[in-house]
Amino acid sequence: MDWLVLSDAEWTAIRLSLRVSLVAMLASLPFAVAIAMLLARGRFWGKSVLNGIVHLPLVLPPVVTGFLLLILFGKRGPIGAFLAEYTGIVFSFRWTGAALACAVMAFPLMVRSIRLSIEAVDRKLEQAASTLGASPAWVFMTVTLPLIIPGIIAGMIIAFAKAMGEFGATITFVSNIPGETQTLSAAIYTFTQVPGGDAGAFRLTIISVIISMAALMVSEILANLAAKRVDAA
Repeated sequence: MDWLVLSDAEWTAIRLSLRVSLVAMLASLPFAVAIAMLLARGRFWGKSVLNGIVHLPLVLPPVVTGFLLLILFGKRGPIGAFLAEYTGIVFSFRWTGAALACAVMAFPLMVRSIRLSIEAVDRKLEQAASTLGASPAWVFMTVTLPLIIPGIIAGMIIAFAKAMGEFGATITFVSNIPGETQTLSAAIYTFTQVPGGDAGAFRLTIISVIISMAALMVSEILANLAAKRVDAA
């Protein structure tokens, strides 16, 4: 059973993937809620354009997305150079860049899940709260937000799972550096390229399946609990 024992490098790839996926998910969440609210309720010129930009990573080849990130957020890119000089934040060839790439690729899925939840909210409930003198912000916090929590949870888990499996954009933007940017997907790819690497690829594949299944099960449990609380209220 020695072939089932994970090496230190494999554990490092697993920990890095979890770290990158969690950061990508949490950092995307506030923006996803805001954009989803804007797309669900907003009436403005250019809404279709914004919707297209948000969902563009779903239809573009991941390598193209990664290359665009490299151009924009690389050390010589307009955004990357500015951030590196004034904030010290560097994305290219760093784990932070891997988190950024994963966040960009998972963002459309999170937005879509939250947007569908917002569109399903009964507007009469919000209007009733408004007639009682509640401000728009208070209506959102006390009425809308509790109702869309199941959608938010689902979007977060979907984004996490997508980030865990991201490969093309990540490897194009931040390369495949062991201990720094080599996530589970990149490590599996590396194993498949070397003689005798099948066992390592198989081990990490099993881990990926377990993590993804666990994430989906947790999502279902949390969504059901949130739905029950909303019904009870």
